[in-house]
Amino acid sequence: MAELIAFIGVGNMGNPMVENLIKSGKKVRVHDVSKKMQERAKEKKFDIANNINDLLKDNISTVITMLPAGKNSREVYLGKDGIINKVSKDCLLIDCSTIDIKTSVEIGTKAKEKEIKMIDAPVSGGVMGAKNATLTFLVGGSKEAFDLAKPLLEIMGKNIFHAGELGCGNGAKICNNLALGISMIGASEALMLAKRLNIDIKKVHEIMKNASGNSWPISVYPPLPGLKDGVPSNNKYRPGFSAGMMNKDLKLAIESAKEVKANTPLGSKANDIYSKFCEEGNSNKDFSAISKVVGGDAWDYEIED
Repeated sequence: MAELIAFIGVGNMGNPMVENLIKSGKKVRVHDVSKKMQERAKEKKFDIANNINDLLKDNISTVITMLPAGKNSREVYLGKDGIINKVSKDCLLIDCSTIDIKTSVEIGTKAKEKEIKMIDAPVSGGVMGAKNATLTFLVGGSKEAFDLAKPLLEIMGKNIFHAGELGCGNGAKICNNLALGISMIGASEALMLAKRLNIDIKKVHEIMKNASGNSWPISVYPPLPGLKDGVPSNNKYRPGFSAGMMNKDLKLAIESAKEVKANTPLGSKANDIYSKFCEEGNSNKDFSAISKVVGGDAWDYEIED
């Protein structure tokens, strides 16, 4: 009998991750509290469980979760119907949610007390990475748990990094997205400055890709349309990675920095900029739409309402 994977959270990221697992021949059963996400899962003909008990009613080899926040992960793993009290010692737990380090360690410690192997494995790469199975996984946990999880992660991703012990995956993700949020604003400032200076933006973009001003938002995920195919700026800023999610990750980074007395002046400013952008009703826009804030009255691109 094929091993059965339970997958909780089949939203914009989880849905294509499940698709890739199924394409590889894995047997997967899914659950999501959102009716909308359940309907999307039905359209894909996923095996859907109505609740956690139904999800775990058979012998589950692995549980994978992709949830919005630490409170959701805590409830799913440690709550009234918590997974940790329902699975066997042979079950591997993989939390792909980006959450605060403290909660990640708390959940992992409870799993360890039950002699259940667990990793935190947040991802980088957005919806495109999830669809194309090119995600980067940043893993925290024991070497043994990492080695067990790696073959599954390789089905859904391209780069698998073992960052350290439990919580280090989320710590690494927070550091990465702190830099990403700052650099997206920087890329937007540079390209919008070129526009105001009446310099061909495409030429400046090509120069920056091949010069010291290059960055991931410049070369892979440019914040203005017409510079690269297949990115949200070319699709009215429909989200690959939403501004709301970037805002959440920046807040996690700033909170973590305060706890260890780290100085993050640019990160704090980026957090303020994204917070204001989201408060103005832009949480569901792609995070590259922050170029609208930077561009002011010179920004004249299409954006979905």
